[in-house]
Amino acid sequence: MKTSTLNPLAWTLPCAVAAWLAPHWLDAGLMRLASEVLLAICMAQMWNLLAGYGGLMSLGHQLFIGVGAYALFDLAQRTGLSPFWLLPATGLAGALCAALIAPALFRLRDAYFAIGIWVVAEIVALLVSKTAALGGNAGLTLDMSALEDIELFGQMSFWLACALGIVSVAGLQLLMRSRLGLAMTAVRDNEVAARSVGIDVRRVRLVAFVISGGMSALAGAVYFMGGMFLVPSSAFDVNWVVMMLFATLIGGIGTLGGPVIGVLIWFGLRELLATTLGLSGGWYLIAMGAVAVLVSLYAPRGLMGLRPRTFTRKATP
Repeated sequence: MKTSTLNPLAWTLPCAVAAWLAPHWLDAGLMRLASEVLLAICMAQMWNLLAGYGGLMSLGHQLFIGVGAYALFDLAQRTGLSPFWLLPATGLAGALCAALIAPALFRLRDAYFAIGIWVVAEIVALLVSKTAALGGNAGLTLDMSALEDIELFGQMSFWLACALGIVSVAGLQLLMRSRLGLAMTAVRDNEVAARSVGIDVRRVRLVAFVISGGMSALAGAVYFMGGMFLVPSSAFDVNWVVMMLFATLIGGIGTLGGPVIGVLIWFGLRELLATTLGLSGGWYLIAMGAVAVLVSLYAPRGLMGLRPRTFTRKATP
């Protein structure tokens, strides 16, 4: 029996309406938590785009988070413009960064690529921490002089997080239906076979890398914009990529719903153990490790792989 694909409009419109109304019944704390979850979904989906569909495992995606955040804070200080107007530039900064490092990194394969991009991220973090114009280790504070309504700023930050979370899932769904998405899947499954049928492997991977870098940078900028403060140790923190990797592998790499499920588990365990039960951060990490081990043993394809075949929906028609 032929499987069908859920139309993105069938779920994006209700989600958009819910996001628009959410500030009326969520307090500031819950809106901040929801923003973190939605931005984490965007980041995990972009990691999933590169690894799950492009076949390039990354251990250095914190590079784009930091580049996007620093681009926003630095431009806000230099221009005096509202950070909302500068957000498109942060996505461009992440995409440009990916395009610049791609020629060197694409010479590497598998684990060498993963370690190579991690090394690049560490080098950039070190350079930023040594640059006085970027605040050095002391970091930067977001210039809020162009903003008139702080309450509206909080709502706008939440709506931007909602937009990125929704667009990352819907955009990936539409991308996988396109010729480019099919080419990405072919390259991931068998690079030699993809070349034999005329697919430009380098171009396909470059497009995936640039999209992933640009969207990750935009998500990082929105995240730190809400906190209004930025230091290199948090912007280029390796825990960003740990979260992306955990969420994608636990939920199911190469699937649309996998990163969403993984992110919800990640934040659910954090809130349950650290906030509700008041346990220390060590127990939180132990719980994360236990979940990863159990899923690896009993669901090696991720939690999405446990779905009955009858209800499985393909990402492509």
